Amino acid sequence: MSGGGTGIGRAVAERFAAEGDEVFVLGRRAEPLERLAAAHPEGAVHPVAVDLTDTDQVIEAGKRLGDRTVDVLVNNAGGIVREEEPGLAGAFDTFRRTLERNLLSAMMLTEALWPAVRRPGGRVVNIGSIAGQRGGGDAYAAAKAGIMAFGYDLAARGGGDGITVNTVSPGYVQDTEFFNAEGRSARHDRLVAQTLVGRAGTPADIASAVHFLASDEASWITGQVLGVNGGALLGR
Repeated sequence: MSGGGTGIGRAVAERFAAEGDEVFVLGRRAEPLERLAAAHPEGAVHPVAVDLTDTDQVIEAGKRLGDRTVDVLVNNAGGIVREEEPGLAGAFDTFRRTLERNLLSAMMLTEALWPAVRRPGGRVVNIGSIAGQRGGGDAYAAAKAGIMAFGYDLAARGGGDGITVNTVSPGYVQDTEFFNAEGRSARHDRLVAQTLVGRAGTPADIASAVHFLASDEASWITGQVLGVNGGALLGR
């Protein structure tokens, strides 16, 4: 899985590791990946430091991991990109890097590992966002909307081989690096008030949804977007 060192990604990796699965966790920063691996028995979690926006590094990672069968691929890498330069040049660079980090990283990693995905029975789970369904964050929302469309096309591609592809779309999830030291948004109270259940989500909530979609019980679910948002956005 990608982006597994902290927050939602770490919770997903730990959920699979707790079930006895061998987990390969990819991310840009080696330190959180190594901490995650150290928290589990040797050989349970394998850290792979890689920049998934770098073509050469993705190809190399694909070669490293492609000699084994991939039962489940979770595309979670992403995040908000802050403007580093003023003016249009800075805005354009932010758009580009946001799309690379949140959309192209998933597309490239999936393509690199696609031949190794188990046939039949392989699972691909992409992590989207409520922003991709209702807007918010400009390029971030566009990238997450793209993740959903990518999932639809990939589901059609994999269906004949018995591969399912779905997207989990979280709402406001606290205890992640997006927010302050306490893992809360500055808009915490307002975002919680938007839900029907009166609380923020947790990384474990998202991990449970991912784990279900990766299970045998979900073998007839593909090409879907599962909103995990406490009712902040109703399904249609």
